[in-house]
Amino acid sequence: RHLHPSSALLSTLPGQDHSLLMEKTTAAKWKEKKKAREGCSLPGSSWEERLANVVTPLWRLPYQEQLQVKYESQKKILQTLASRLEELGIDAQKPGGLCCPLQPVVPSPVINGYRNKSTFSVNRGPDGNLKTVGLYVGTGRARNIVCVKANHVENIPPKHKQVAQCYEEFIRCSPLDPCILFHEGGHWRELVVRTTSCGHTMAIVTFHPQELGQEALATQKALLKEFFVCGPGTVCALTSLYFQESTMTRCSHEQSPFQLLHGEPHIFEEVLGLKFRISPDAFFQVNTGGAEVLYQAVGELSQAGGDTVLLDICCGTGTIGLSLAHQMSKIIGIEVVEKAIEDARWNAAFNGISNCEFHSGKAEAVLPQLLSSWEDARPLVAVVNPSRAGLHYRVVQAIRNCKSIRRLLYISCKPEGEAMRNLLELCCPPDPGKKLAGEPFAPTLAIPFDMFPHTVHCELVLLLTR
Repeated sequence: RHLHPSSALLSTLPGQDHSLLMEKTTAAKWKEKKKAREGCSLPGSSWEERLANVVTPLWRLPYQEQLQVKYESQKKILQTLASRLEELGIDAQKPGGLCCPLQPVVPSPVINGYRNKSTFSVNRGPDGNLKTVGLYVGTGRARNIVCVKANHVENIPPKHKQVAQCYEEFIRCSPLDPCILFHEGGHWRELVVRTTSCGHTMAIVTFHPQELGQEALATQKALLKEFFVCGPGTVCALTSLYFQESTMTRCSHEQSPFQLLHGEPHIFEEVLGLKFRISPDAFFQVNTGGAEVLYQAVGELSQAGGDTVLLDICCGTGTIGLSLAHQMSKIIGIEVVEKAIEDARWNAAFNGISNCEFHSGKAEAVLPQLLSSWEDARPLVAVVNPSRAGLHYRVVQAIRNCKSIRRLLYISCKPEGEAMRNLLELCCPPDPGKKLAGEPFAPTLAIPFDMFPHTVHCELVLLLTR
């Protein structure tokens, strides 16, 4: 579970002998994934196989071949970025048409059952039962969605499948209907399961209250608690059982508080020798072993000296900053989820780390104000790990226009999406009209990390310097 030596991690580019073969393999896997998503698959295939093809489309490939497929996809992303930068007048073409050297995909230390968080839906199963707990096959557009149990999905651990099975048993005994479409009524909705290597298990049940009064809601919460504490659900040995009344697809704690029905308010995880507290809606990398490898690499790439300040944007529970705090002079974290910031502050105090400060709020509101008055002479390194929606434009402006940031690490699980827009804004020529007056960054090195075995995704760390 430890990072390979720097010489191995920052090695030369791998050979290109099999690039054409891998491109064909990638195309074939995408076609297979599309068929599975539409509810079609090979003749005679089971619903479980169809689901596996949707959620983990590379599951049939040996692991080394999965890494090769992912390497080819990351190469195409960097070629696209190079082409887009060329269009903007930036000479970014490097050998192979890439915008910077691309290292081999760093493998995950755990291949199967690595997810520490799973979200299960409630919908019609292949047998027609509307109270089926699982994952979707099909699309809303085609109106052919089927909810299939996740028993054969290799990246979900047995404990998550066990809790999902118990939740299904509970709602099938309930007189209340599932809530499949909000306007059609119903109550029982999705289930989130979080686990840690410490043996903790948190279950979060989402419930649409519809027109139920407080007394009726209290009855349902009591029945759910009884099932998992005294009934058949005791086999799950839950550390925490939460209940959220939600009238929207997703609700934050501020919009609709997570109600603790049983157990401890938090679960705990250990990363690189530190203990981290996790709230129901706090972000935490889904592959804990992979996260350790990733964070160590971030520490190496930051090239931090003892006087370096690390700016951790979208910091979640503070895992990146706190794991690197011993190398830094100071850590500054920013996160929009208030509960995650509470966790980050607790984590710092519990682990005896005193050189950290964490700010709660939207990065586009906090960061410009923080950097506009920045006069600290110490080296400033920024790390951004945004959601798939990417960074807000004002965050990009603030980073770009802060002369003290000479080194930036952009971490993305979907660099071909909104992250591409961010990268172009960070690396394009100065544009006063768009308030991008600062010196442009340049892509320097790219390292993909396989945080999601059996899927087509990986976490790309792109080092930008100026």
